Amino acid sequence: MRRPIARALIRPLALVATLTGISVASTPPAAAGSVVVGGFPIDVSQAPWTVALASRDLFGGMRAGQFCGAVAIGRSTVVTAAHCLAEEVLGTPPDRLRDLKVIAGRTDLLSGQGQEIAVREIRVNPAYDLTTNSGDFAVLGLAGPLPRSAVVPMAGPGDPAYAPGTEALVSGWGDTTGAGTYARRLRAARVRVLRDEVCARAYPGGPDGAYRAATMLCAGETNGGPDGCQGDSGGPLVAEGRLIGLVSWGSGCGRPGLPGVYTRVSEVVRALQPATAAGVQPSKPA
Repeated sequence: MRRPIARALIRPLALVATLTGISVASTPPAAAGSVVVGGFPIDVSQAPWTVALASRDLFGGMRAGQFCGAVAIGRSTVVTAAHCLAEEVLGTPPDRLRDLKVIAGRTDLLSGQGQEIAVREIRVNPAYDLTTNSGDFAVLGLAGPLPRSAVVPMAGPGDPAYAPGTEALVSGWGDTTGAGTYARRLRAARVRVLRDEVCARAYPGGPDGAYRAATMLCAGETNGGPDGCQGDSGGPLVAEGRLIGLVSWGSGCGRPGLPGVYTRVSEVVRALQPATAAGVQPSKPA
């Protein structure tokens, strides 16, 4: 089985877009990922937990180096997708990337709003499966604090926010059309949590990937519509005020019958125990 279509901004594409200033529609399918196809603009104050993962050294300055999303779960801790830190995306091991930062409190990536904080520690989930994207999360420790108001609680196992039909908000700066049109300003989309059976039918294995309910959830509309796309991997899916998912993978963007797949955040909560308990945000992974 080929690897599912992860939703990070692959480095060669980012460099082409930065150097030429044009949209690139002929992206290899292994680079899909933005959650804001079919979405709408928002101010970061409406989703203050949404932060950008950035490296100007690798991705240039036109989008402040943004290549993935991340989520503030503690004043000095964010989570993102594990595949965002793969050499396929970065072109180098993450521990050799000297200018890796998070950009927080910023609506327009090129404004001076908010903070840019260096990443001081990277812990990729040791159970992450590169082939299937199961367990697709990493925990990053920051060199400085975020505002307390930016931190979003995580939904643990059994939380009603995971119930099918629940409306959720996904936010990020990724591709807004599925054709390489990247947002400079923060955007969001409303989606609904779908039943595991729907997701399993959409991704039973084979070229489009295999859905694993224990570590994943999917959201969107069965007839297509708002979805994730390239550039928003690791970004938040929030329902009822709690983080339930991280943008992970899918087949295309907003296609009928192929909803977006997210890392199930209850798995992050389990991995962080005993540091996490009943909605308390961890400052370090366990």
